[in-house]
Amino acid sequence: MVEFFLKGFVLGFAIAAPVGPIGILCIRKTLQFGKLSGISSGLGAAAADTLFGSLAAFGMTFLSDQIMTYGSWLKLVGSFFLLFLSYRSFCAHPREPNDRLHKMSYLKDFIGTFFLTLTNPLTILCYLAVFAAIGLTDIIGVPLSGVFLVSGVFIGASFWWLILIEGVGLFRHKLDNHTMTWINRIAGIVIGAFGIWSLTTLFINRF
Repeated sequence: MVEFFLKGFVLGFAIAAPVGPIGILCIRKTLQFGKLSGISSGLGAAAADTLFGSLAAFGMTFLSDQIMTYGSWLKLVGSFFLLFLSYRSFCAHPREPNDRLHKMSYLKDFIGTFFLTLTNPLTILCYLAVFAAIGLTDIIGVPLSGVFLVSGVFIGASFWWLILIEGVGLFRHKLDNHTMTWINRIAGIVIGAFGIWSLTTLFINRF
């Protein structure tokens, strides 16, 4: 069982590690609002990865098929959400270090990145492909092995986000408001570029 946990840990870490729009968003959250905001956002992404991993690990073909059936719509929603986040980031004003966030803000961070990650149905294909490639398809029908595997995915993905947020957090107090304003603008442009790229590929694939 430990073997399945370790494989899940490596998979979760590896799939979460590439820095895309979620990574940029978590970095900006950390710099703007602090480590807890960044960690909450990262855990939301890890939870979504774990859900996709669960669907792949336990062979929930009906749900995974439904996700893929409506994949274009999910991608469309996610693209516009990225554009909205881009606007919010570009226009955001630096927060004073002594300002405290309400606990609900952290919950919003978690829910926001959770659903944003879910709008990328290709993640489940990634897990299915990797599981098949390394011979993990035999866990279907063996729930306990699947539980250890999925737990490893969550811990691995979460571990990546903690490393990223801790690293970014080291620089937070060294940045003045002017620098933070430009970081917000650059993050907004990058996130917007991801949104435009996502919309472009969506329409190219459909037409």
